[in-house]
Amino acid sequence: MSTNLLSPQQELPGAAAVPGQVRPAAEGAVSRTTAPHTFLAVTFIPVGTNPVGLAFIPNGDLYVANSGSNSVFTIDTATDTVIGAAIPTGTTPAWLTVAPNGSAYVPNNISNNVTVIDTATNTVVTTIPLGGGPAAAAVVPSGNVYVSRFGANSVQEIDTTTNAVVGAAIPTGSGPVGIAVAPNGKAYVANRNANNVTVIDTATATVLTTIAGFNQPNFVAIGPSGNAYVANIGSNNVSVVDTATDMILTTIPVGTNPWGITVGPDGNAYTANRGSNDVSVIDTTTNTTIGAPIPVGSQPIALVVAPNNKVYVTNIAGANVSVIQFDPTISSITPNQGPITGGTVVTITGTNLTGASVDIGGNPATGVTVNATGTQLTATTPPGAAGPADVTVTTPGGSTTVVGGFTYIVPVHATSLTATPALTKLFPPHVYFPFLTATLTDQVTGLPVPGQPILFKAGSNVLGIANTDAQGVARVNETLTLTLILLNHGYDVSFAGAVTPSAILSPSSAHADVIEP
Repeated sequence: MSTNLLSPQQELPGAAAVPGQVRPAAEGAVSRTTAPHTFLAVTFIPVGTNPVGLAFIPNGDLYVANSGSNSVFTIDTATDTVIGAAIPTGTTPAWLTVAPNGSAYVPNNISNNVTVIDTATNTVVTTIPLGGGPAAAAVVPSGNVYVSRFGANSVQEIDTTTNAVVGAAIPTGSGPVGIAVAPNGKAYVANRNANNVTVIDTATATVLTTIAGFNQPNFVAIGPSGNAYVANIGSNNVSVVDTATDMILTTIPVGTNPWGITVGPDGNAYTANRGSNDVSVIDTTTNTTIGAPIPVGSQPIALVVAPNNKVYVTNIAGANVSVIQFDPTISSITPNQGPITGGTVVTITGTNLTGASVDIGGNPATGVTVNATGTQLTATTPPGAAGPADVTVTTPGGSTTVVGGFTYIVPVHATSLTATPALTKLFPPHVYFPFLTATLTDQVTGLPVPGQPILFKAGSNVLGIANTDAQGVARVNETLTLTLILLNHGYDVSFAGAVTPSAILSPSSAHADVIEP
């Protein structure tokens, strides 16, 4: 039986290997697997000595409890860097939690107390004495916090309004560590040394039952269905507990010595496998693992998943936190077509889009913004050639391409045609100005349209065809056709339409009368 919270052996975690441990991936290396998706340990964030617990604070940043340096670090999850000064704690801080009131509760296993931190100011509010080797904290439905006492075989409730211990200790099995609360209000406490799980009614703070059949259970997480997932250090698997019946439904093989477990916003469960230096991913719908384990740092011990599905893993022997970002996916592109001139704002929906850049037809889109959950981005299309273009989204976790995901179309521009009246003297017939003129204008751009043929007619008689000049003006000599113009009381001009590199020009026409000055 172990009496050391952070090691199954009688030694400090950084000094000895865990049974079954393999060599970790090189720090800073990018790891790829042959799984259906590309799973990447994207980066490592240096933190304090022997990092253990992780918890998100209200502004989206991440607290890390450093058990070896007796402090909490703050990670900016936008930049994945440590910010601010270290926040002091008691001796050997372990698995912390953040209450609804915004305060973080950090159990200090060796100094037998709980540090309370105001997450708005990153300052210590108070320290609550609590004997018995406090290990892990979890929020219960009332907003109070349960703290497991590894050496006292019990759970203690803390009133988060008064920051004082409330009620009697709730008895558990030997060596309680992780606590998770199901939607039905039951708290599940993993008793590592007793190989069982205590179930507590959080409304009455009483034990409902004890579930046997585990092997060094260390941490618990609740899945989308309400089932409890219990990580078993000793049997390299996860037990799934039906929280309605408190019966074990099945076990799922994972990596070696799973110490930590959490469930992400995607519904998948993730285990920190301390003995094999990797993370397993579990589909909680099928209760099977997805792909190969993801290599991380040395002796991963705990993990959390951000709203954008990035996974943060503490490596207790590596003094760092691994950040896993999965390859992006695209489920829709709206709109999926736009003009060749670019400038269309598109919305791309998918997963794992945080940190994305977008290429359309091989050219970079501009103005890329991604929502907080990494499930949707907007971008402005660059100019492109007419026809379908591939859309590629690239993130630190990988890239994905939708072949022909956006179609560049040549826009249709309406045109207008104006004709100048024929200036003549009727008796005797006489031409004052020898040319008939017509002007072609693009109504979308307001610019003249050069180089387009204009047909001049008087009734059914063709007077001539002339191309527009740089000012969009076409001219035909009226001297020889004056009689036809007079007989038809003027003349007509028409443009048949055309396709240019930048637009489809629509047909237009006009009529001009005869005017005698």
